Amino acid sequence: MIKLLVLDVDGCLTDGKIIYSSDGAESKNFNVKDGLAITSWIRLGGQVAIITGRNSTIVERRAKELGIQHLSQGVKDKATLLKELVEKLNLQPFEVAAIGDDFNDYEMLNFVGRSFTPNDAPKDIQVLVDVVLSRKGGDGAVREMIDMIIEQNEQKEQFLSLWIKG
Repeated sequence: MIKLLVLDVDGCLTDGKIIYSSDGAESKNFNVKDGLAITSWIRLGGQVAIITGRNSTIVERRAKELGIQHLSQGVKDKATLLKELVEKLNLQPFEVAAIGDDFNDYEMLNFVGRSFTPNDAPKDIQVLVDVVLSRKGGDGAVREMIDMIIEQNEQKEQFLSLWIKG
């Protein structure tokens, strides 16, 4: 059973575009469908970690909004950090699922029990993961991943009951 979801940001939670205004402010687009799935996963008792190579106050804000328990930014070695987190949480790699979209995510994706990538990831990454999603990064790919995990964990009724009464 998957207990921890690990999310990359740029290219997974977003479309990978980083927009700078003339005054240097950064902008990113997040998908509300991903957000609803993440908050639902947490309400079901699951844990979520963001492990990203960049630093961004926008990501910090989004993680706080969604109630994400573990946020690590500016990470160069994602696999090592993830291994430490899994040990700290007393989990096994097979209890972890991760989504990543490029080569800096490879070792992390290789470590977990279930690995996912958006369909716009490089082909060299797509052949290395368990599931290539039908959605692009920033376009509901994380929601699609969570829906699959909820099915695999046999939590569909619990998930629906969070939103549908009666």
